[in-house]
Parts: sequence; structure tokens; C-alpha cells
Amino acid sequence: MELFPELEKRYTKDVYNAREAQRLAEFIAWGPAVFQVSRLMVKYGILDLLRDNPDGLTAAEILPKAGISEYGLKCLLEASLCIGTVLVDTATDKYTLSKVGWFLLSDGAAKVNLDFNHFINYRGFYDLDKAIEEGRPAGLPTLGPWPTIYEGLSSLEKEESDSWFAFDHFYSDSSFESALDIIFGGNNVRTLLDVGGNTGKWALQCVAHDPEVKVTIMDLPQQIGLMKENVKGKKGAERISGFPINLLDSSASFPSSPKFDAIWMSQFLDCFSPEQIKSILTRTRDIMTPSSRLYIMELLWNRQRFEPAAFCMTMTSIYFTAMANGNSKMYYSEDLVNIIKDSGLQVERIIDGIGQGHSILVCKISE
Repeated sequence: MELFPELEKRYTKDVYNAREAQRLAEFIAWGPAVFQVSRLMVKYGILDLLRDNPDGLTAAEILPKAGISEYGLKCLLEASLCIGTVLVDTATDKYTLSKVGWFLLSDGAAKVNLDFNHFINYRGFYDLDKAIEEGRPAGLPTLGPWPTIYEGLSSLEKEESDSWFAFDHFYSDSSFESALDIIFGGNNVRTLLDVGGNTGKWALQCVAHDPEVKVTIMDLPQQIGLMKENVKGKKGAERISGFPINLLDSSASFPSSPKFDAIWMSQFLDCFSPEQIKSILTRTRDIMTPSSRLYIMELLWNRQRFEPAAFCMTMTSIYFTAMANGNSKMYYSEDLVNIIKDSGLQVERIIDGIGQGHSILVCKISE
């Protein structure tokens, strides 16, 4: 197995002593409580108060500002001590924010992941065993009656929708600038197909970056409707068009006209099983020319520079299993490369370290 250096250090040998390992085992066993306590410490503003008062606050000083009962506050503070998000001075009984608490409160990824897991995943994870055993998103009925989450994105409640799109955009948005340079830098790209274009955010970036490029977004009919509303009236919107399609229908052909100079798939193939990816890429190859290029941007868990990112990626696979569709994941790089090869394409190069840890696989028709 190929692992980037920091991951190899962490995943190839036991890094805990016996006492640390025992504590982590209990931490896992109480994981649902750890999560909800920590979420409420953020929700009630307790961690904010401690951050803004670095000399510390007593429970009595926190109480009137937290807006909860003394009993509830004590439960949360004492649990948070054991979780590790707060510290206490035994001489003054004042609580302060720990480094863990600071990251939970201030790290952008932690906030996005916290909301995403609460509003999208938490209830559905109860049925993870059914999802794995049956190959379907067994937890999805906690959100709605759809075969996959993608058909239901336009029907989610506001907090659910906000957290889903915040999660999706957080990981992709920081990669856009570098990706634009890779696609348009030195290349004569006048037509671009955005597969799984979602709300049109990337397409808007493209038409703003290049005043001549025309972008076709290919996605589910519901998403095309959302995209049109989202881009309406914005600069370059007249150069963005939609092509509704159910990509899971292997008989559904991709648009053959115009001939696309570039085809873009961002955080897209992780939404599908290996068999479905092969079907999508085979149909992609059918509309490519020798000069066109397919750009696949993915978060490949084994090619992460920092270990916490790999952790987030493998946990995201569990969302795909229980909630999204029951058969996709964040892929190991060589698994994805092999599917690409089986589809009649070859990887010309892989560019790592983009944005939050993306890689771009530049592909062409196999020679």
C-alpha cells in the first residue's frame, strides 16, 4: 500500500502506550456522547466565552451567559474536562480553553464537519451495519425517502441543506484557483464539460477566469434547476448551459456536441461505486478527442500531507456508505487509477497538494 510519509508514520506501527490505548478505546465507546457534548459546548457559546477570557471563568461566571441550567452546565463542563476541550485551575476553579477546544472552535474543517455530522449523519449512522450488509444507504430515511441523497438535495430542510453544501464547498472552494490555472494555463480551452456541476459555482469561476470559454453542466434534472437559479443574473451566466442526465443510467449518452476541450469532475467520482465509475468514464472517453483532457479532482485519502486530513477522508467514506448511496467512498489512489485504465483512459500526470488536500488526475485517451 502506498502512503504519503506522515500517514506511513502513523498507520504502520502502534503509536500508543497501554494506558493511552485503553483511554482511546473508552473514548470510542463513548463517542456519541463525546460528540454531542462538544457540539453543545459550541452551540451554547461556552467555548467562545473561554476563548474570549484567557484568564479563565468559573462555572458561576459562565452560567448567566450560557443560558442553560446549572445542572446542565456542570454536566457539560465536567464531561469536557475528560474529553479534553477545557482545562481547570484547581486553586481557583476557573475553566480555560485547551488546544483541542481551540481547534474545535476555530478550525474551519472542524466546524464544517461538526455541523455536517449532526444535521446529516448522526441519526443515520445508527444503521451503518445495515448499510454495509445490504449495500444501500440504510440511514438515509432519517432525511427523506430517496434512493440516494443526491435526488433529495433540493428537498432537505434548511439546516440540513446548509450543512451539506457547506461541507461540499469547504473542501472544493480552496482548490478552485489552482485548478483554474492547471486547466486554462497554456491550454486553448474554449468548451468545458462540468460533470456533476451542482450549483454552478465552479462554472461561474470558469467563465469569470476566461471570457471566451463556454461551460456545459451535466447533472440530475433537479440540480440543473438549482444551478440555473443560482447563476441567473451573474456575470458570464449566458455562457453556462445545462444538460440534465441520470448518470446512473448506463445507457444515457453524454453530449457529443460541441467537442469539449476539457472535461471536469470535481469531488464527483467518490459519489459512485467502482462499476458506476467505469460506466461514467467509458462514456466520457466516447466523447473525447486525442487533444481533449479529462481533469479529475479528488481527495485521495492515502495522498494527504497531514494525518488529520486522511482521518477526515476515511470517515467521509462512512457517510457515503450509510447516507449517500451505500456503495461509494473516498478512494485509495491506485484503486481509482486502475478504474481509469479499465475505462480506456490513461493518467498523464497527478498533481497533489491542491487546496485542502486535493489531487488532480489529468487523463487522456489511451494510446
